[in-house]
Amino acid sequence: MDWWLIILIIIIILIVLLLIKYYNDLVNGRNRVENAWSQIDVQLQRRNDLIPNVVETVKGYAGHEKETLSQVTQARANMANATTVQEVAQADNMISSALKSLFAVSEAYPDLKANQNFIELQQELSETEDKISYSRQFYNDTVLKYNNLCEQFPSSIIASIFHFKKSEFFEAQEGTRAAPKVQF
Repeated sequence: MDWWLIILIIIIILIVLLLIKYYNDLVNGRNRVENAWSQIDVQLQRRNDLIPNVVETVKGYAGHEKETLSQVTQARANMANATTVQEVAQADNMISSALKSLFAVSEAYPDLKANQNFIELQQELSETEDKISYSRQFYNDTVLKYNNLCEQFPSSIIASIFHFKKSEFFEAQEGTRAAPKVQF
């Protein structure tokens, strides 16, 4: 066998192995992004499930605060209809803002602030906001790693051949970066 043929076969095998490695890295990265997104989704759903209880509790004490209660309800509906990362981020920002308003209104009602059910809901929302924050951070870290794979040479070649697309970051809008205060 000619030594050029052996070298050519070795080069072809190395190229195939690199192709497989980078393809698998990209698949792994994409799957990690999807998993991280599902973790955010779980926490957002948990918060959405708590909101009707908060609204009903506040309604019992401050029923005439219809505008604030309506904002919270509308923000929750927007979250349910959001499909893209950007839409979810916008809906999340709306919910955070509406919850801030709701808890600011509740300050004017001492009986509401003392209600054990309301206090427990506040604590659950606070814990959920923390989990959402951590999930966002993990998601964005995962997206960064995956996007780097999509853009760095030589994996970028594999990404373009197999149509791997960069993922969006979960970004908070200006002024909504802080979690709502839910403690009194």
